[in-house]
Amino acid sequence: MRTYYFDINADFTCKNCGSFVTALNRVSGVIHRNHCPYCLHSRHLDLFKPGDRLSACKDIMVPVGLTLKRRKDKFSQYSHGELMLVHHCRGCKGLSINRIAADDDPEMVMQVFETRFINQNQLDEGCRRLGIHLLKNVDRPLVQTGLFGSYAELCDHKSYSIN
Repeated sequence: MRTYYFDINADFTCKNCGSFVTALNRVSGVIHRNHCPYCLHSRHLDLFKPGDRLSACKDIMVPVGLTLKRRKDKFSQYSHGELMLVHHCRGCKGLSINRIAADDDPEMVMQVFETRFINQNQLDEGCRRLGIHLLKNVDRPLVQTGLFGSYAELCDHKSYSIN
């Protein structure tokens, strides 16, 4: 049996916006980089787990919402967890979640959160089936704090509103 080795975390050019994206973990803060920090689009690369790169689809995945990665915390029932991007594949229509990287544009992440309310009904059923809980408008303070820091820092940042 042959074993093929390839770099599963290589630099790439975004298929959506054409930007060069580095996969260096010291820049992004994530181990398996698969989405663009500028437009947040991804490619459908992983099938069973992050970094496996086994998906045959390889189509563009569009950021469609935010969720939280729930973690068990020994001091409370559940911690809030980290903010995660929810992606929807243009090809196979699959859904996946990806870590927000340190170099992701926080304004773009906030824009994904805002846009989620426009397409809400289309996503809810698919997310429910996979156990993905999309963040809602009531979660706005949590999202803003996760992206821009503490409440004091939020006061200096521009405010967002749903039109």
